[in-house]
Amino acid sequence: MSRQPHATETRPMKRVHHIHIMGLLMAMTLHAAETVPQAMPPADDGAIPRAVNMEAFEALVTNSPFTRSLGVSDSLILTGVAHFENDTFATLLDTKTFESHVVSKNPNFQGWQLVDVGGHSAEIQTWSAKIQIPGGEVISVRYQKPPPKPAQIKSAGSSSGGNSSPLTSTQLNEAKTAALNYKEGFSSDGYPKAPPPEMVAKLSRLSTSQRETINQQMLGLRNQGLGLNDRRKIYEGLVDRSLQRR
Repeated sequence: MSRQPHATETRPMKRVHHIHIMGLLMAMTLHAAETVPQAMPPADDGAIPRAVNMEAFEALVTNSPFTRSLGVSDSLILTGVAHFENDTFATLLDTKTFESHVVSKNPNFQGWQLVDVGGHSAEIQTWSAKIQIPGGEVISVRYQKPPPKPAQIKSAGSSSGGNSSPLTSTQLNEAKTAALNYKEGFSSDGYPKAPPPEMVAKLSRLSTSQRETINQQMLGLRNQGLGLNDRRKIYEGLVDRSLQRR
């Protein structure tokens, strides 16, 4: 009797068995991946830049350093304040250039405008002025006694000193005499000689008391050290304002 050979697996059966094993391994791998805990995000140590917050740039947009004046008040000092009826004038001095500036409620040629003055009228060392400059910035300038002017940049018609002492009897008499003889001019109107014809015509339309009051103001400004050109500008402005109120 002959022996029967042992049964052997066919190739199709081996292929099915192999596929079954591979599927089982893949299922186990996916299950293991699902059970592994998720890694926590790294702590914020500042190394990664954060998103830009545009609110942080609002100040630069509204007050750009390219349009505002920086350090304009560093060299400015207040040298005098004059009141005439409802008008107030402040005189400033640039201690670097020794250029004098006059500011009032109306912007000057530089666009500077007097906003407010402070301090006790009888205590000059307490005086201060707030000046608005182009761009809307308001700077504060305090009174200081003007430093000595270098000889090489002294200008004709300017006088030294920074006090606001009351007018002397001689100056009061000068203000009254100049109010009567307005065609001849006087020492503090800002003109090197007699006033021009157009100014004489304006002065003729004012009363003697108005001219005397203006003259007293101008003498006070001269006592504060205001130069010739600046006195002329203020004098013409005071005359024009007096005519507008008539």
